Amino acid sequence: MGEFIEKMKERWGVETLGSVLIILVIFSITGISVLFVRSAAFSWLGIDGETPLWIEIVAWIIIVFPAYQLLFLFYGFILGQFEFVWNFEKKSLLRIKSLFIREKS
Repeated sequence: MGEFIEKMKERWGVETLGSVLIILVIFSITGISVLFVRSAAFSWLGIDGETPLWIEIVAWIIIVFPAYQLLFLFYGFILGQFEFVWNFEKKSLLRIKSLFIREKS
């Protein structure tokens, strides 16, 4: 377990076990919260097992993905890790952008 914590501290650029644990909590509660958002939004929109997959995918992209990002920032702010979360978000969104847009040399 100690090796894992040390790797996370190095990877995330944090210095304490407490920071690593808080960041793990942020990821956890964000994931759980977005499940509630998805359930409520899909129910409200009438999306169920009979809904075509392409509609579910579009709804997920429009509702669930942004909700995750906002909740991640919110929990990071509330739990005192906003700087880490903000930098993590920027890196993640740049990676996603690079999948769709190739930089010109």
